[in-house]
Amino acid sequence: MSAPPLSEGPSAPTFNIDFDNVPGYEGTVAGGGGGFLPPPMPSFPNPPPPQPEPSQAQWNIPSISEDTAREALALYASSKCCYSSAPAKDGVITNMEAFNTYRYRLETFTESRSTEWSQKPYHGEPVDAFTQPIPGPWDIIAQAPTLFKDSKQVIKVPYTSSMKNCHYCMGMGRVACKQCAGAGNKVCWVCHGSGNNHGDERNCHHCNGRGRENCTPCHGQGSTECSTCHGRRQLLVNINLTVKWTNNSSDYIVEQSSGLLLENLNQVTGKELFKDAQYLVYPVMGFPDLNVVSAAERLIREHQTTYSATSRILQQRQTIELIPITKVTYKWKGKSHIYFVYGNEFKVNADNYPATCCCTIM
Repeated sequence: MSAPPLSEGPSAPTFNIDFDNVPGYEGTVAGGGGGFLPPPMPSFPNPPPPQPEPSQAQWNIPSISEDTAREALALYASSKCCYSSAPAKDGVITNMEAFNTYRYRLETFTESRSTEWSQKPYHGEPVDAFTQPIPGPWDIIAQAPTLFKDSKQVIKVPYTSSMKNCHYCMGMGRVACKQCAGAGNKVCWVCHGSGNNHGDERNCHHCNGRGRENCTPCHGQGSTECSTCHGRRQLLVNINLTVKWTNNSSDYIVEQSSGLLLENLNQVTGKELFKDAQYLVYPVMGFPDLNVVSAAERLIREHQTTYSATSRILQQRQTIELIPITKVTYKWKGKSHIYFVYGNEFKVNADNYPATCCCTIM
């Protein structure tokens, strides 16, 4: 059996059907996506801007008690394998100061679509290319996901499936073996091609004096099954539409002078003061902290400009939380120390906890 010539084949398949003239699928390639698929214009007008809301008299929450602060520190110490509970039990709280701060969060839930060629070995499946008009990429119905949750769905585009010869093996089902370059045999590894045992003239026991041995990967045939079509010689190809739903979120936290790093607040929640969800939100009005108002205007403008250019905005949501932060000063063994209790979870930050030890795990 003569082996086919050793060939890597084209890097991407060449299709017999020309989809370049189909609106919405221009430039679709194998494995690389079809590039940017611009979203359609909204089918409904923007909602009217809201009227200013009256300012609320109370935008604060009560400070935590000493007992709560002490219990939070005790739980923190017990969660550390090398921390003593003595400071939490015996320390004397001398001062508690509230540094409550606001967190504004804007979420923009978007949908984007892209296309790419898909291929698999052909097993006699029916093909439907151009039997009916191909729907546009934004006309195909996708299953609606839960709002503000990332999700992805891959949909076979109707009327794009066709059959073609495998581009890798040129429709032969087999390719030249890379181990023996299609010869079916290679130099004997025992006698290195001499045909004799080392040091005498007897025939090599491994290759029986031939100097060559059959190639194991191809069983001496010189070719192996094509890894692309799995020996079927033909491929079933079609366009796949990938629909991605993404929740794009941005936070703004008002700076506070407690000394607690803002990054710590990413792990906690606060008291929700305001929540608004609609197709396109408008900046909050009537809120007492002008930093929050300014951040809302900036983030809403950035989100609507950025994401409407590359995807379809399905919904926006904005929230304002009041995050409790308490700076606790206490004395233990005659020295003053501080720690922070923050968030609805009463999480503790005590970087300079005074009773730690070095543990060695044997």
